[in-house]
Order: sequence, then structure tokens, then C-alpha cells
Amino acid sequence: MKTKFSLFALLLVAGTSSFAAAQAVPTAITNVTLRSDKGTQEGVTVVISKGKVTTIGKGKAVAGARTIDGTGKTLTPGLIAAGTRLGLVEINAVGYTNEGRFGGDKPIHAAFRVTDGFNPNSIVIDVARNGGITSTISVPHGGLIAGQSAWMTMAKGSVEDNTVDDSTALHVTLGRGARTAGDGSRGHALQRLRALFDDARHYGKNRSAYDRGQTRPYGAGHLDLDALLSVLKREMPMVVNVDRQSDIAAVLKLAKEYRIRIILTGATEAWMLADELAAAKVPVILSPKANLPNSFDQVHVVDDAATRLVKAGVQVIISPLEDASSARTLRQLAGLAVAHGLTWEQAFASITTVPAEVFGAKRGTLKPGEAADLVLWSGDPLELSSHAEKIFIGGVEQSQENHQTLLRKRYR
Repeated sequence: MKTKFSLFALLLVAGTSSFAAAQAVPTAITNVTLRSDKGTQEGVTVVISKGKVTTIGKGKAVAGARTIDGTGKTLTPGLIAAGTRLGLVEINAVGYTNEGRFGGDKPIHAAFRVTDGFNPNSIVIDVARNGGITSTISVPHGGLIAGQSAWMTMAKGSVEDNTVDDSTALHVTLGRGARTAGDGSRGHALQRLRALFDDARHYGKNRSAYDRGQTRPYGAGHLDLDALLSVLKREMPMVVNVDRQSDIAAVLKLAKEYRIRIILTGATEAWMLADELAAAKVPVILSPKANLPNSFDQVHVVDDAATRLVKAGVQVIISPLEDASSARTLRQLAGLAVAHGLTWEQAFASITTVPAEVFGAKRGTLKPGEAADLVLWSGDPLELSSHAEKIFIGGVEQSQENHQTLLRKRYR
């Protein structure tokens, strides 16, 4: 068995190398239907060269290019799975396959970056990529402050090759989650967070004195304080995992008090404060599948939360949230949002352009000069009957072999 799986691994490496070698030759996808949040274009030719989209227009013949006939197919930007644990978790129930998960008596991990524990060869990544996901914002988990997420592409390669941004956002848990993380109560968690921000502000003004040991004691080490200082300087947003309406109101007050950029995740009851969130320009990451009152923090859950928020002017990002194994269902979640009131374009934006805008990466679009993260679908990507036929990340076509397909071949 060991020898057979080693052979499979060699085949995967060989396949990846051949795809990468093809990057040097321009690729033209002809006569394809182009779909995005901006609308639909029929009979388009898209040319990819040197990792970027070079031209979009009519016509079939492209001199010297590898040509892919897109007749009857749909071409879209690659999907962005924001707020997952892709690359950090293999099996949720197996503790030693979980990286970047903290808690207990040490709840402050602001300096931790998920790139330090990210596994680009995770078998979960291969499956997610076949679902049309070309990049993810992979997040830490646990404690009051879990650490810093990273924007990672889903291509085969090293951590360094796949890193778009290794300090995308700082992740904090409040509300019920803060209580289970060991902080005793919601109020105490907020108090502790305020104290840490005050410490970081004082530390930023008195670094020389800190280095000489002449400052008051702080509630965190210098690396954690540096990360908190980046949030106070608005160099990095703070993503707050919170559900209850009253907790969300408290977070809005905190953000105004310290003038920090925040993003809500989970946010089951965020729709109840839709106007306030829109006025404060606070984006929301949510899952349309989270439609049951699983706790007293989620009593007022509704099926059409995404629609209510978007109508109020809130930027909504649809996500499977932290469940890495469910990342492959991202397009299904967007389809659920359409079933509950979002337009196709709004739902597709929530898994492409909106996360790109919120987190500041030039991905999720199909424009000349931008990264060629593209997916060629057999049909409408939000329909479960469709599947990804070809996947490009940075202009390189990706192998669609994964652990599941290899097992199917072995036992067929």
C-alpha cells in the first residue's frame, strides 16, 4: 500500500510540473461565456500570459497560443474562500492535525501567523480547489486573540509561493466564544481587549523605555503588542467572531472608541443591526447554512440574513466559516443565498470581488492585467450539476487529481 501511494504522489508531482511548464506558452480560451458579478458576455476569447489575463474580446485565432475551445462552457474568476481553516486542519476530530488552535490559560496570540503552520500539501486543499476555489483567507482559532490570518492561493507549491499576504487580519473572539475560551464572561473579555489596546498604545509611545525595562507591566509580550499596534494604526483590520445582537453593538462601540477597522464573522444576528453596520462600513462574513438557533446567541437567526444585509448596503462575504472540509461547498452556499433573495450577481460577488475588496487583494476579478485565477465550468457555477473542468491559478493550469480521485481510481 505504501509503495502504491508513493507512486500516486510521484504522478501528482509530475503532473504539476508539466502544468507549470505550460505557463510559458500563452493560453487562449475561445468562444466562452464569461460570467461575473458584472454580468454575462457571450462568445468571448480570454488570453492568459505570464500569469495574468492579457486580453478579453472577440475572435478565435491567437497566434502561438495553446487554444481551449470554450463553446458551451462558462468562465469565471476563481472563487475566494474567506475565513476558512484550509491548510491548517486535516480532520477536525483529530487534534494533532489542527494547527493554529489556541485556548486555555493563554488566550492572547496576536503575533501568531497561520503561515507558520500552513500545509500547502493538505489533501483538503486539493478537494477545495476542485470546487473552484483558487485562494483562501486561512484563519487561526481559539482564545481571545487567535492570531493573524493569511491570504493563500490554492496552487501546488511552497508556503512562500502561495502567500499573497501573511498578515491579512487579526482575529478575535467575543460573546459566547470568549466565555468558552476561558475569559469568564462577555464583559470581562471586552475589558481585557480594551486593556490590551491601551497597553499597545502606551507601548507604541514608549518603546525605548520598554526596552530598558522602565514601563509599567503589560498584558502581553512585545510581539503581540506590535500586532495590536498594527490594528490601532489601521494597517490591519480586526475580524471579530461574534453572533448576538448585543455583542455586535458592543463591538461597534469598541471600534468607534479605538478608531479601528473591524469585520464581523459568524454574525448570525448582524441583520438586526444592518443599518448601523452599513453606516459604520463594517463588512460581514457569514454562512447561509447557519440558519438554526444552535445557541442562545443565535436565537434570532433568519434564512435571508445575507439579503437583508446587502439591501441595507453592507458588504457581505459568504463563507463556510472555519470548517476546512466544507470549503468545497462554497458555491453551493452562494446558491443558497440566491434561493433566499440575493441576485446571482450579488451572490457571486460575495465569493469573489467582495472578499478581494474587503481584504485588499487583487484577486476575484477577470480583468486584463490582473492575476489569472480562472475556472472553466461545464455550466452555471452556482448549480450543483455543474463542475470545474479546468482551473488556473496565476495562469498555471492545476492538476485536478486529489486524494478522492486517486482512491476512486485505485478501487474502481
